Amino acid sequence: MTTNLTAAAYDVVIVGGGHNGLTAAAYLAKAGRSVLLLERLDSTGGAAVSALAFQGIEARLSRYSYLVSLLPQKIVQDLGLDLKLVRRRYSSYTPAPGHPDGAGLLVDNQDEEATRASFGRIGAGNDAPAFAALYRDTTRVAEALWPTVTEPLLRRSEVKSRVGDDELWASIFERPIGQLIEARIADDLVRGVVATDALIGTFATPQDASLQQNRCFLYHVIGGGTGDWDVPIGGMGNVTRQLADVARCAGATILTGAEVKSIAPNGTVSYRLSADDTHHTVNGGHVLANVAPYVLDQLVNPGQITPTVPRPEGSQVKVNLLLSRLPKLRDFSVSPEAAFGGTFHINELYSQLSTAFASAENGSIPEVLPCEIYCHSLSDPSILGPDLVASGAQTLTVFALHAPDRLITAENNDAQRERLQQAVLSSLNSVLAEPIEGLLLKDTQGKPCIETKTTRDIEQALNMPGGNIFHGPLSWPFAEDDAPLDTPGQRWGVATQYGERILLCGSGAVRGGAVSGIGGHNAAMAVLEATRG
Repeated sequence: MTTNLTAAAYDVVIVGGGHNGLTAAAYLAKAGRSVLLLERLDSTGGAAVSALAFQGIEARLSRYSYLVSLLPQKIVQDLGLDLKLVRRRYSSYTPAPGHPDGAGLLVDNQDEEATRASFGRIGAGNDAPAFAALYRDTTRVAEALWPTVTEPLLRRSEVKSRVGDDELWASIFERPIGQLIEARIADDLVRGVVATDALIGTFATPQDASLQQNRCFLYHVIGGGTGDWDVPIGGMGNVTRQLADVARCAGATILTGAEVKSIAPNGTVSYRLSADDTHHTVNGGHVLANVAPYVLDQLVNPGQITPTVPRPEGSQVKVNLLLSRLPKLRDFSVSPEAAFGGTFHINELYSQLSTAFASAENGSIPEVLPCEIYCHSLSDPSILGPDLVASGAQTLTVFALHAPDRLITAENNDAQRERLQQAVLSSLNSVLAEPIEGLLLKDTQGKPCIETKTTRDIEQALNMPGGNIFHGPLSWPFAEDDAPLDTPGQRWGVATQYGERILLCGSGAVRGGAVSGIGGHNAAMAVLEATRG
């Protein structure tokens, strides 16, 4: 091992090459700042990557994150990204357990009458108007909030004034979201469809007093001012590849295989290059941390016994599958292409969500695991090779709720991964007309094309502590009325406790979470404001 004792200097050093770090690098390099981005892995992209997950099979899956809602058009335009996002016709399909005809609820974004009829088929006709009205209300909130996410933070009272409806404000921002759901919706299935937006990656109930589920719900319904979740053509890897290209073309230096070991408040960053096991030091006028706040705390205080930032906890299991075709449904009135064309909810009744939470909280994998499925290849067959497309093959991504990291340890991870994978398959099979296992394609080694990632797997692969996909608890997208907004970092929601030179630029920032680039944009704006003139 050798050590480089001569420290280089950059205007900005960015720690972590996920999509937010790349966004910050692109903005700052285009503004003429010298930028060094350090990425621990051998390639950039973080959780927003596409990968050949199955040996010898030409299928590039969005391995971790998979849909886009919160990426502002402003960022796309500012950076000249050539992205195509496909709007899905169908919002969701949810089988009704025990229904004699195998019926389910199909929410069709282009046909209100068909959606109303679907509500009627499952015996929830009275909820159709209330369901539509609820999402009209969330659209009003989205229209008020969305334009602010790439601006300096507004205060709570300012945002409340923009929403302009005290009762709606209270139901989303002040009271548990479960109260709104239960007051407006009567049917167990329909309640569950709404509640899942509040629980993705969040271990809570709709009635949790912390309101963490409300914040999760909010970020799921404000994207683009509409709440729509779109399919990125070419997969998530296309998003981050373009961001990296823009950053490099603008002059940013990107080093992969560069593991940061420590960050000092004066902007000194030490890192190790895996290629030759050499240690280096670099000085940054600002250091932008595209890592979880818990990880940043360890880098600023290496060797500390008691972290000053709580360790977060994720609560999901992710399963990728490659099938020979879409599975048959028990509901003959809906085609598989329609059912899998949006979000396919499985065992996510409101009551089932509650039962699953209670099981996980008591230390057990839920017997009936709530899941939701997304099929990228229906909207974007370009992720599959020509032979797979011709054969009718399809990808499925399953995101299962209430599988918290507390159930996973280093010692039991392999066993729990198998149990969770089987729980996911069993959950799927409970609503399908045929076993999903019989449709799994096999790789060139004869192994079924199925890949399961626990929270522990996600932490090991991406350095997301606890497998938390948001880097920690989500924040409201505004500042409290008494919060200090004296520095650029505070005004843009990217400040840290480690001084004005160290800023967050990832999902742990205010308005962070999901694939949005907002954290990276806002950190870049804070740096430019601090160094202007």
